[in-house]
Amino acid sequence: MHKPLLLRDVSIGLTGRRANVRVEGGRVTAIDPVEALPEGVEVIEGRGGTLLPGLVDAHAHMLQWAGIRQRISVAGARSAVHAVELLVAAQGPPGDTGLLAGAHYNETFWRVPPHKDLLDRAFPNRPVAVFSNDLHAVWLNSEALTLVGREHPTGVLIEDDAMAATAALPTPDPAESDKWVLDATDAAAARGVTAIADYEYADTVTDWTRRLAIRPPSTRIRCVIARFVLDKAIERGHRTGAEVPGSDGLLTVGPLKIFIDGSLNTRTALCHDPYPGDFPDDEYPGEQLVTEEELAALLERAAAAGISPALHAIGDAANRIALDALAGVDVADRRIEHAQLIASQDVPRFAELGVTVGVQPAHAPDDRDVAERLWPGRTARAFAYSDLLKAGTRLEFGSDAPVAPLDPWDGIASAVTRTDDGREPWHPEQSLPLPAALAASAGGRTTVAVGDRADLVITGRDLRDLPPDELRDMPIVATVLGGRITHAG
Repeated sequence: MHKPLLLRDVSIGLTGRRANVRVEGGRVTAIDPVEALPEGVEVIEGRGGTLLPGLVDAHAHMLQWAGIRQRISVAGARSAVHAVELLVAAQGPPGDTGLLAGAHYNETFWRVPPHKDLLDRAFPNRPVAVFSNDLHAVWLNSEALTLVGREHPTGVLIEDDAMAATAALPTPDPAESDKWVLDATDAAAARGVTAIADYEYADTVTDWTRRLAIRPPSTRIRCVIARFVLDKAIERGHRTGAEVPGSDGLLTVGPLKIFIDGSLNTRTALCHDPYPGDFPDDEYPGEQLVTEEELAALLERAAAAGISPALHAIGDAANRIALDALAGVDVADRRIEHAQLIASQDVPRFAELGVTVGVQPAHAPDDRDVAERLWPGRTARAFAYSDLLKAGTRLEFGSDAPVAPLDPWDGIASAVTRTDDGREPWHPEQSLPLPAALAASAGGRTTVAVGDRADLVITGRDLRDLPPDELRDMPIVATVLGGRITHAG
């Protein structure tokens, strides 16, 4: 049992009410006037900062995020040659023959596409793998292709091939990578996060149970079920929302993740209209990664075992397929992840079907230029958060880390401002008011009441009068998880 806490002089949500909040036994037990100072408690000075329910990252890939934190970023590369130069400059001690991993390449505006020959010339005796920013592609040199037992004309693998190659690459010892992942939950707590849905393509329940034996994570974890683990999950009796035994409430079973299409940057998001001028027949609309028949069978089987679906759908055609499929399954919770491009006539269907949409607002400013190029004339209905909210849809914010940093304030700021680089807002009609953005980041609420579970965050600023351009750098005074302090600023 943790020592009772007193969160002194905090502003409750967006109400403007300043109070002392007492936490005991993992719950909020009292909200008193600021003048009340009980004895025998550990005091955290809020100094008028806003007290919110703990923030939730509703979509992250924790092992990849932890690994990316160890990789060489080529995010600023202006070309494939420039990306190789960045890798060479940061490769570390000469003579190292272990796998060199890079991250965050984006070839959309490169005049010459990436090719294994560029990496081979720079690294003739060392395997190199560079992961795209959206994780739907991996660029390998010949040494790395040999390492994963593949031949490929360019070394750039996408979608299922990329995921299979990634799985075949050498990985650090689990004891080391588990430490990286647990450290990543500490970093998340430092930004006010108290829960993360882990969409890692892995047996997440097994992995997090092993990590829990090392030490408690600094956030709660929803262990999302990858498609290849479905049979095992059913055999184990896992049900979405159920606590993982022995985890003291820190681990719960998440939904089943199914990919319907790919991604925008790799031009594999499935759309009603073809991509412009990138393919000889000008009729390529993206990729459908599961048939409607396969999808229906998967959803029915999972639902019978108490496992709810979370369908990855980026393009407007993929979102329609997802909505049609969810309309035919009887489950308590329906999710679509990303929903980056939606046909106008499909917008009301999300709320009508009770679908929760997991969105990643930081992607909108990140992908604005790519979207304008690859979805010309359609971007008014891309990342259409305001349209979805006005239709009554429940939105939940995530980062999709490592595609974007695991920082909810980056997402909140992007949702409110629709920009992140000093340019004018992109489609500002789709921006959200701050209360809606906070609710989508905090489990649907922005206030705290007696009896609530003590998953809480105190910001270093009163949010009511804060300029939107200061949201991204929000200081965090403290984060509390079930009455335990996980971060003290």
